[in-house]
Amino acid sequence: MTTAGTPTPGHGPLTGVRVVELAGIGPGPFAAMLLADLGADVVRVDRPGGPGLGIDPAYDITNRNKRSVVVDLKVDGPDRVLDLAARADILIEGYRPGVAERLGVGPEACHARNPRLVYGRMTGWGQDGPLAPRAGHDVTYIAVTGTLGMIGAPDEPPVVPANLVGDYAGGSLYLVVGVLAALHHACATGTGQVVDAAIVDGTVHLASMIHGMLAAGGWQDRRGTNLLDGGCPYYGTYETSDGQYLAVGALERQFYEEFLHRLDLDDLAPAHKDWTRWGELRERVAERFRSRTRDEWTAVFEGSDACVAPVLSLREAPHHPHLAARGTFIDQGGITQPAPAPRFSATPTTVRTGPALPGTATEDVARDWDVPRLLADDRRKDGD
Repeated sequence: MTTAGTPTPGHGPLTGVRVVELAGIGPGPFAAMLLADLGADVVRVDRPGGPGLGIDPAYDITNRNKRSVVVDLKVDGPDRVLDLAARADILIEGYRPGVAERLGVGPEACHARNPRLVYGRMTGWGQDGPLAPRAGHDVTYIAVTGTLGMIGAPDEPPVVPANLVGDYAGGSLYLVVGVLAALHHACATGTGQVVDAAIVDGTVHLASMIHGMLAAGGWQDRRGTNLLDGGCPYYGTYETSDGQYLAVGALERQFYEEFLHRLDLDDLAPAHKDWTRWGELRERVAERFRSRTRDEWTAVFEGSDACVAPVLSLREAPHHPHLAARGTFIDQGGITQPAPAPRFSATPTTVRTGPALPGTATEDVARDWDVPRLLADDRRKDGD
């Protein structure tokens, strides 16, 4: 790590790690937020009028716990970014392959200044392959991996899982795992490296168990027909009388029998492994759930091991008793948002600051990272 010493309790296990984030949208900022939540000092390098979520940046919580400087690489050149890279442990960029090199901040230029640097590259298609230079978004990346085709009813179009499976699970989380593993190697050897995190690779990797089941004949290669994709009548969702939904995950026999008992459908216990009765089972369970509201059924299953939970909206979720008890959501700066995760016994994490607004930390970063060129360029532009 750049800053020696023991991480300060309350600031996370990555306290002392310095990260440069070349601003983008989607999985790169989320990965950088996760590193920042874990205590890293993340400096986001925004460009004038650069990319954003199309909302007030004060609400973009993927930029919380960060600091921002503004650099126009096309006008000012790469020197300020290279100065930051020289003092960083990790750099994250999400450009198309070759763009960082053309801007003068690619791996070769950065490693010339800092051989220990971990250079994380976040793309959809990866750094090579026939689609590498092409545009794409989460839905197109997960489409070619087979993952999108698994989600939804068998007689309906595939269901888009927001951008959670590709951008964030298959992208951001794999980038974070990769750069932290490479940082461990750099600390041990003094040698940095490039981490090529592609959403297509990560999303395929997420389905490892299912590919094993497919090879063993335990998974059909069509959606809505398998144990975990809604094909099983005791693993899925059901509508209630008020137009809301319950989620059911009563896979194991003891949970299944408890589930049926709470529904007063004990006579269906033999249908657990009898696929020929799954149609009957689904119809009778659906009929029972339509007889009461979501909240009434939630009360029926309270305190049981039937593996039934209400399907809540984004605004309802923070008020769920379990999530409220754990502090899974927090309020910071008037924004209800997810708390940092996971949790640590010795180095707990916190939301230290709200979303970084572009360019607001230039002086602090110039001082803390000893990069006077940041201020020199700003003063030149101001006519000083």
